[in-house]
Amino acid sequence: MGDSVADMSQDEVSNRTDPPLAADEATTLPAFLDFHRDTLRWKTSDLDGAQLARTLPPSDMTLGGMIKHLAVVESSWFSEVFLGEDLMPPFDTAPWDSDRDWEWHSAHADSPEYLSSLLDEAIERSRRITTELLASQGLDALSVGTDRGTGERYSLRWVLVHMIEEYARHNGHADLIRQSIDGAVGE
Repeated sequence: MGDSVADMSQDEVSNRTDPPLAADEATTLPAFLDFHRDTLRWKTSDLDGAQLARTLPPSDMTLGGMIKHLAVVESSWFSEVFLGEDLMPPFDTAPWDSDRDWEWHSAHADSPEYLSSLLDEAIERSRRITTELLASQGLDALSVGTDRGTGERYSLRWVLVHMIEEYARHNGHADLIRQSIDGAVGE
């Protein structure tokens, strides 16, 4: 685990570390999140910029957009919502007011290497935050940010489960898009 998108080959899927079968929740949840992070890396590996920008009509979703989207989602939930910090660059200065889906729409102009490094940086920040929170407060740690509808704060447990769901959902999309690009299939 932990290889960058650009470095992970199709053969490396067998090197993904499976989440533990019998561990506590604080070990299992981050392990499942890392498993899904690595699945996205695998599904987007070995592709050039044109392939990362390809769509599967009628959707306009791309693998490059998905990488950039998940990078901002990582930064949003762990840094912005949980700690009350700014989004990481370039998301902190993105034109969100004029384009709510900027990350999806701008990814076609980014190189595979840039997208890979952006996701890697976001994941490393999120892992660091998770590790520190687990050590100091556990899964019941509460976010600085609150739910817009209820005003309630989020637990670290909730954020980890939500992130697993977010990656799992997009990994399903990635399966379909990747198969349409080069026929690559897999779990």
